[in-house]
Amino acid sequence: HEFVSRRDRPLITDSGGFQVFSLAYGSVHEELSTGGELKRAKGSSKNKTSHTNGGGSASHSPPPVKVTEEGVLFRSYRDGRKFLLTPESTIQAQKAFGADIIIPLDELPPYHIDPQVLLESVERTHRWEARSLNEHLKDVKEQAMYCVIHGGMDRGLRKKSMDYLTSLPFDGYAIGGSLGKNGDELMELLDWMMPLLNENAEGSDVDRKSKPRHLLGIADEPSILGAVKNGID
Repeated sequence: HEFVSRRDRPLITDSGGFQVFSLAYGSVHEELSTGGELKRAKGSSKNKTSHTNGGGSASHSPPPVKVTEEGVLFRSYRDGRKFLLTPESTIQAQKAFGADIIIPLDELPPYHIDPQVLLESVERTHRWEARSLNEHLKDVKEQAMYCVIHGGMDRGLRKKSMDYLTSLPFDGYAIGGSLGKNGDELMELLDWMMPLLNENAEGSDVDRKSKPRHLLGIADEPSILGAVKNGID
């Protein structure tokens, strides 16, 4: 709080999972895996031939991220050092920072993904979040923890994730993972999801409507206004 001059206001922190998985998917992964070839190609408009090593193919680095049941092993793009991020270690770090609201470690698969791979990712994330919650409950310290509901654009997996995670004693609900390829898909997802979060799951007495909801990774004004209208806090 003191470092960011937010002494009298709540502070929310994330697990670092988004930053780690940005090394595995999308433009950051492409840039790292080609050894900077993309950046050099974009910066050299006159030279239409890509840089190669020894006149052959472009240099490719080994994958910077490895996902296991234990957590995420990632390699520094600076010096190659390896770091293991686990559900427990991310909670310990956020507690040490003095965060008021803590987000557990979750896997962030891309928008385009095989359905079976997405299912495995969601189930692994559920196990990680349960481990995170157990670590948090060892010493709550007047700190809160939100779960992160996943499932991508698959409504069946979204409901499965919602029902399982809201059955656990999290203090609030965050919506994460792939939220669509554009604002229209995001709003369609929220139009469908938010009424379900206002109802208790079948056979559960958890009052889901009473808990705060947070939308992860969205910062543009139209999406924020639309999300608030849908009941996002």
